[in-house]
Amino acid sequence: MKVSELYKKGGRTLSFEIFPPKKDEELKNIDDTLEVLCELKPDFISVTFGAGGSCNCNKTIELARKIKERYRVEPVVHLTCLHYDKKEIDEFAEVLRSSGIENILALRGDEREDIPKKRDFTYASDLTAYLKERYDFCILGACYPERHPESENMVDEIKHLKLKVNAGTEVLLSQLFFDNQIFYDLRERCRIADIDVPVIPGIMPVVKAAQIKRMVSMCNASFPLRFQKIVDRYEDNKEALFDAGMAYALSQIIDLLVSDTDGIHLYTMNNPRIARRICEGIRNIV
Repeated sequence: MKVSELYKKGGRTLSFEIFPPKKDEELKNIDDTLEVLCELKPDFISVTFGAGGSCNCNKTIELARKIKERYRVEPVVHLTCLHYDKKEIDEFAEVLRSSGIENILALRGDEREDIPKKRDFTYASDLTAYLKERYDFCILGACYPERHPESENMVDEIKHLKLKVNAGTEVLLSQLFFDNQIFYDLRERCRIADIDVPVIPGIMPVVKAAQIKRMVSMCNASFPLRFQKIVDRYEDNKEALFDAGMAYALSQIIDLLVSDTDGIHLYTMNNPRIARRICEGIRNIV
């Protein structure tokens, strides 16, 4: 099923993001994580993508196939374009199509010194337009509530989002944020700009101080004072930070749900304990 169809029915979605483990032996163990995640009945699971290599040895595709075929959950495959040309993108697309995978999160991807850039695609909107012209995938896109690190300001950010949607993006998934008002401001800016696709907030619970600081730096997310106090107080107490971080994330999610968001996208960091705790916390909340 195409993810866009879920929103046409008027429902709200719960989705997870996972990443393929780097080591082959860890890839075998991810079934334990998938068992828990799929028991929670998500509407879809997105699988992150590492640039480099051909589609035949890509762990993202291998994992997406497993999610669809074994667990009967709809996968969304991340696909970056900065380091691939059109022929290589076509190879990925054909493998995905032949595997029955209908949903792609189209991304530019980060520059890497160890992999040369190609010239066919400069932005995610270029990849989106190319895929829409040649294939029948549902295309999702990323958005940054506090702007992409390379955007000059939020006006510039919204212009790029508008280009993505005009190119064929049907659903937007947001990067992490820790202040819901920032997301509501983004949603309002999208409305004013006539961006009329679902904008789904992405939530990452704080469970490890070092990990979250690294992610915040990468995603340009700010620390509200209330959140900073949690990290400062409990960063040396693993279990306390886990409990406090989950409580903070649940408070964000509940506020988002009562504010009529179209869904919640949860960055699980491959930790099924996170997903289970969140689902238990919102079980009776519609």
